[in-house]
Amino acid sequence: MIRYTLKCDNAHSFDSWFPSAEGFDRLQAEKRLSCAVCGSNAVEKSLMAPSVVPARVAAGASAGAPAEIPAENALGAPASEIEAAIAALRKQVEENSDYVGLNFAAEARAMHEGAQPERPIHGEARLEDARALLEDGVPVAPLPFLPRRRTN
Repeated sequence: MIRYTLKCDNAHSFDSWFPSAEGFDRLQAEKRLSCAVCGSNAVEKSLMAPSVVPARVAAGASAGAPAEIPAENALGAPASEIEAAIAALRKQVEENSDYVGLNFAAEARAMHEGAQPERPIHGEARLEDARALLEDGVPVAPLPFLPRRRTN
């Protein structure tokens, strides 16, 4: 895993983890990276300092004592109030709705037309499909986060 400090074209700075440098490059080329603050897809690596473990921490870890990681540096810990709010929203959405994946547009339309019983759902839709739903009066809204990708 590799951690990069990223910035968007609106000068927002945030960190993210990637499986490898090639993984970052692939996601950037596919425009699958977005700013954690504004959602812009114009995301680049920012200058960053290497993460170096102080000798006294490394010595303690090698002596059998686990190295202490400050809570603010813990993997997955929100770095700002906005990230914490988005994390809380994600938790609320995931706990109270069904993930329908790429079938979101079809499911939302079927519920709107009465072909399926209504229930809270979330998922993924192409931009064209989302626009068509809005134009047809289907009540949908974008979420400020991408769905979790399951690996392994």
